[in-house]
Order: sequence, then structure tokens, then C-alpha cells
Amino acid sequence: MMRKAIIVSVTEQKQLEIPAEIQANLHPGDEYIVWETKDGFLFKKVQKNLALDNLLEKVKELGTDPNQPTLEEISQIVRNIRASNSSA
Repeated sequence: MMRKAIIVSVTEQKQLEIPAEIQANLHPGDEYIVWETKDGFLFKKVQKNLALDNLLEKVKELGTDPNQPTLEEISQIVRNIRASNSSA
């Protein structure tokens, strides 16, 4: 997203009138940190952490890795490494 300055107006109800081109990037539930400076206000979007439930859902959507070794294959690899380490 390109940075650019846009002028917004304050209504009589003390709300900001945000142009449609900016509103298109706003979504219900978005949160912003607002800093009051000597010159005005600075808004920055809060980056929400991915909740564990959402993360697990994404993993489920991806499905299983067809190249993932089975538990038996992993066990065999471990046995082979242990055998090679004990003979060294």
C-alpha cells in the first residue's frame, strides 16, 4: 500500500469523515492505536496475533503432508542413527 496524506473532516458529532478510498481498507473489528501528539493524532492498526484456534484451523485446511514419514519410518530412522552412534 502506498503512503499518502489525505485530509479528513471532523463532524459536529466529533467523528471523522473518512473518504471512501480509505473506508475500502477498513473492516469491522479492526482496531487502531491512537497517539495524541502536539500536532494532532497518529493512528496505527493493531496487528492481532493469530489465535491458536485459527492456527489449528489453517493447519487442518492444509491437510496432511503426503511426504511426511510414518511413525514407523521415523522410528526406523532413530534406530539407525542410534545403531551408527553406538558403533562409532
